Amino acid sequence: MPAQGKHRRSPSISLRRGLVAVTAGGAVLALPVIGATSAFAAPAPVVAPQQAVAPASVAQANSAQKAAPTQHSVAAGETLSKIAREYSVSGGWEKLYEGNRKIIGENPDLIHPGIKLTFGTKAEAPSEDKAGKAAKASPSAARGGEADRADRSERINAAPVAKAAPAAEKAVTYTNDLDGWIKESLAVMAEQGIPGTYEGIHRNIMRESSGNPAAINNWDSNAVKGTPSKGLLQVIDPTFQAYHVPGTSTDSYDPVANITAACNYAADRYGSIDNVFGAY
Repeated sequence: MPAQGKHRRSPSISLRRGLVAVTAGGAVLALPVIGATSAFAAPAPVVAPQQAVAPASVAQANSAQKAAPTQHSVAAGETLSKIAREYSVSGGWEKLYEGNRKIIGENPDLIHPGIKLTFGTKAEAPSEDKAGKAAKASPSAARGGEADRADRSERINAAPVAKAAPAAEKAVTYTNDLDGWIKESLAVMAEQGIPGTYEGIHRNIMRESSGNPAAINNWDSNAVKGTPSKGLLQVIDPTFQAYHVPGTSTDSYDPVANITAACNYAADRYGSIDNVFGAY
């Protein structure tokens, strides 16, 4: 009991003492409470119970999973350069060769029909179901999300619209005929910086072979020397080998390889295949 002194409370004030139990996270605290019947009584201290808030557990969506790599079965007449362009391989035929060197061998210009080239991967989008479950895992987080949903919606609506990403370029395919061979050759020539136009190539092909990729000259002076002219642009083997363009077939009868090698030779000798109007 407190000692009495000159600061003793007025007798007119009656006091009530008691205990109040306050729970805080499961613990019981006994706190003294002083009540007063007079307006002069000091207010009782109030201790606000602490609320235990469980941390919200938010599950993350699955990361993108790698899918099985793409495979391509080589067909007759195809080259690494053609396949790389068809599938838009980043790094071109060199990257395609690097990833398939064991199956191709040491010569990237010699690929055999039927072998399977492997390249590229695809990614799967994160699972929406698991992302939704992550949001439901914490009721307190959900309630907090509802509180500012309107504000968040306004911010999103007010934000400037982002520009859509450009669509990925489609792989170019070429028809297996004279038109397709010339166009594919022009694409290879553009990559290698070899000049020439469709008209110049077509004009010389019609003069030399009439568009027959298996044409061969067995009667002229070159044939007498044992090096007959072959293919669409009638190229002899020594010239084909000297001006062969990497990434195309090493077969001089191959239409694309024959055209690009001949145009490479014509560019060296005449500036361009467009400047050739006769035997060359």
